[in-house]
Amino acid sequence: MSPRSSRPVILTGDRTTGPLHLGHYVGSLRNRVALQYSHEQYVLLADTQALTDNANDPGKVRRNVIEVALDYLAVGIAPSVSTICVQSALPALAELTLLYLNFVSVARLERNPTIKDEIQARGFGRDIPAGFLCYPAAQAADITAFKASVVPVGEDQAPIIEQTNEIVRRINRQVGRTLLPEARALIPASGRLPGVDGKEKMSKSQGNAIPLSASDDDIALAVQRMYTDPDHLRAADPGRVEGNVVFTYLDAFDPDVDAVAALKAEYRRGGLGDMVLKRRLAGILQDTIAPIRERRAALAKDPDTILDILRAGTARGRGLTEQTKAEVIDGLGLFRL
Repeated sequence: MSPRSSRPVILTGDRTTGPLHLGHYVGSLRNRVALQYSHEQYVLLADTQALTDNANDPGKVRRNVIEVALDYLAVGIAPSVSTICVQSALPALAELTLLYLNFVSVARLERNPTIKDEIQARGFGRDIPAGFLCYPAAQAADITAFKASVVPVGEDQAPIIEQTNEIVRRINRQVGRTLLPEARALIPASGRLPGVDGKEKMSKSQGNAIPLSASDDDIALAVQRMYTDPDHLRAADPGRVEGNVVFTYLDAFDPDVDAVAALKAEYRRGGLGDMVLKRRLAGILQDTIAPIRERRAALAKDPDTILDILRAGTARGRGLTEQTKAEVIDGLGLFRL
């Protein structure tokens, strides 16, 4: 039985559907790197959840376990202080999901704003994979299995944490004591990073993302495509900052806050061209991604070490999640041999 940490516990992770991008970096990766030394952090390679809308291509899900792990290590998630686990190798998570589905209704799952938005975005209509609809219960299993109290997520995922806490409260009431802790969503101040085309969400599937392995040329091309102000036809024209993707990215990545504020004022007055802004942003993003890309390339040369990290982290995660499953089964008064 693995010992529980006295530090606050974080559970976080990503679906293994492809390499990660700057949206992930702003949305959660930076927080994970910053918090891993003050918290007990578990990072889940969510391959089982990736199957909920990729069951026709399990090879894609399998391949990207290593790709996402490389991104984790390249941005600075350290296996010496963070535990990286493979979800499908933790059977207690699936068992807890099945138990938790008895504590939530189909109607409540369908009302979850995150699930509603994702169903609409994927065009499922009523042909929704059951695993996809049950995603909030599976997420609740992941979070509670590690007894996490902090979950770094984008704002769009906050309803999942809310529903996790509803399930936790129902189970705790049934058990008659606080068996499982409620979790707090840790949402980055910069908010969701839009795609380079101005769409609300950066996404690999929509082709509007900048991956963490992007070359300098790829970054420059992506920035060149960025949506600014369609009415800002000449540098002398006053421009609109709100909704301008270039300024959104400068707010997220430019360390010189005062300089960005001055650029915004000049842009609003007129006299500042889009290309000046885009050159500045391209340089900042290239400086941000270059060391990540280089570390990633070096790590990819030693796949055996990556596998050893995943085996060790998953073994530790298996001990903790099995312990929680046993506590939930005992608390509910179910039969256990």
